[in-house]
Amino acid sequence: MISIDNLFVEFSAKPLFAGVSYVINTRDRIALVGKNGAGKSTMLKIIAGLQQPTGGTVSIPRETTVGYLPQVMKLADSRTVRQEAELAFSHIHEMQDELDRMNHQLAERTDYESADYMALVERFTQLDERFHMMGGANYQAELERTLIGLGFRQTDFERPTSEFSGGWRMRIELAKILLQRPDVLLLDEPTNHLDIESIQWLEQFLQNHQGAVVMVSHDRAFINNVTNRTIEISCGQIYDYKVRYDEYVNLRAERREQQLRAYENQQKEIAETKAFIERFRYQATKANQVQSRIKALEKIVPIEIDEVDNSRLRLRFTCSQRSGDFPIICEDVAKAYPLPLPKGGENTQGEGKPSSLGGERGERLVFSHVNLQLRRGEKVAFVGRNGEGKTTLVKCIMGQIPFDGTLKIGHNVEIGYFAQNQAQLLDEDLTVFETIDRVARGDIRLRIRDILGAFMFGGEESDKKVKVLSGGERTRLAMIKLLLEPVNLLILDEPTNHLDMRSKDVLKEAIRQFDGTVILVSHDRDFLDGLVSRVYVFGDGQVREHLGGIYDYLKETPTLSPPRGEGTYTQQTKTTTPLPREGIGGGVAWEAQKAQARQRKKLEKAVADAEQTIAELEQAIAILEAQMATPEGGSDMSLYERHGRLKQQLSKAEDEWTAAMEALEG
Repeated sequence: MISIDNLFVEFSAKPLFAGVSYVINTRDRIALVGKNGAGKSTMLKIIAGLQQPTGGTVSIPRETTVGYLPQVMKLADSRTVRQEAELAFSHIHEMQDELDRMNHQLAERTDYESADYMALVERFTQLDERFHMMGGANYQAELERTLIGLGFRQTDFERPTSEFSGGWRMRIELAKILLQRPDVLLLDEPTNHLDIESIQWLEQFLQNHQGAVVMVSHDRAFINNVTNRTIEISCGQIYDYKVRYDEYVNLRAERREQQLRAYENQQKEIAETKAFIERFRYQATKANQVQSRIKALEKIVPIEIDEVDNSRLRLRFTCSQRSGDFPIICEDVAKAYPLPLPKGGENTQGEGKPSSLGGERGERLVFSHVNLQLRRGEKVAFVGRNGEGKTTLVKCIMGQIPFDGTLKIGHNVEIGYFAQNQAQLLDEDLTVFETIDRVARGDIRLRIRDILGAFMFGGEESDKKVKVLSGGERTRLAMIKLLLEPVNLLILDEPTNHLDMRSKDVLKEAIRQFDGTVILVSHDRDFLDGLVSRVYVFGDGQVREHLGGIYDYLKETPTLSPPRGEGTYTQQTKTTTPLPREGIGGGVAWEAQKAQARQRKKLEKAVADAEQTIAELEQAIAILEAQMATPEGGSDMSLYERHGRLKQQLSKAEDEWTAAMEALEG
């Protein structure tokens, strides 16, 4: 489908990757992996045609469509959610306008028997068939299914996009790309702004998508559930594995062992060569051998070893003094926000996220009757759809906002809080190293460079000023800072959003070894797995407790359940006739119709080609028969032989025409 040939990319005279070649096939589900800065996002931009490589080619067939979701994009705020999502169907609207124009012409004209009128009828019929085949009569249903699958409620569809946070607007952009159903989907961190239920919905959508998918993601569970091929960008080259991520990790470890052995053998060979040169450099009898060894040394191409896997680095959160038996006790805690009154005096939703109304008049109820007790040393997870109150309860615990009910912080509790905006609180005038050096104590100060390296601040990166760091880099730095501060209660709100898998492994192990109490607000299933013993689920204005780990909770929860009272996920085609449940949003039905249309076009071409061949053969036979009727031709046996061959070819062409016509009529 897409061919990448000898790709070369260079930044500031430094090659990012060189000589990269591979093919993206129709049903490939590719995970692009590699350390930050290896070129994963650059690769997606080049395939999407948004960035030109220094050298090499990307060949995309003319009829192939590509959809690209970047990590960050500029979003318009002038439309409602529905209007913004409908932009994915601009081609449908264009076809509808054209059909309306043609229908108006047909109604006004009276030359019913003319060839021009019949041609207009034929064009209208073909366009109308294509319109219905592409879902023109039912695209609104597919639009609503997709938005609901990504976490929106029907009450959100007519709200302006300006009322939503950046994360929710990114969901709208993702919905637009999915609704376009491109042949190739390029997704750069698509789960960053999704909750667990929306991630599961997206997994099923991509599993049923008939085209190719190329993605960059640090969500291990997500890429394991979706991908079947892993392409690693490392040391400026790619390594292509026809397996999912977990299998790739094992194969990569084997490859690195082979690289280490080859590297060691090469270093041994270089050392022996240099020793020979030094030993016999000034002996005339060995001059030829020395020169030969010098030339051989110059020809050696150094073996590069993949970046060192530092995920085994052992770090621990510093636990301060022992807290009381119950660090946090909530009794009938409730929180509601007043709703703004518009000019008309009616209450409206203005929280910038999907929400429900409840509580007193003029208030939006976030949750009520929250009762929970956390024991010392427990590790629990807060999960649920975005906007259901997870961060709100954390802010109540931190004393940042008022609430109703009773919330007790236990004896000797010292809280370490990682907020989603924690990166904004760093001192911008310090360097990365200085930021960590100021909080490190004891022997850990000797390992600051190793710690920074584990979180992708190795080498010169540690000398950067905080003010020049990106948002993701600041987030990682804030996490390291918290890692070294002495506390006995950790509250981490989306701590993994900007961490790669190795950094997440370091963080997960540090939390596992932490002796204090931990509250994790996270949508990363792999990160929570084996880490928490209880799950608190936020939704419908309530907080429900589930004993066990994250997958124990997910087993008890039906996937793809729509938001309360707002429809069901039933599979329909893009016409008014329902089809069996073969996928999400009518994907299989749509692809089947596309395939049928392609097959029909192919058969029509076969019929036309056969008719042209028959006409040419009949003309050639007629010419031969005219020659054979002359006195000279009547005695030329070669003409009879040619005539016989042409007759055989004509018979074969007529058989091919008959078969193509029967298939087309069928």
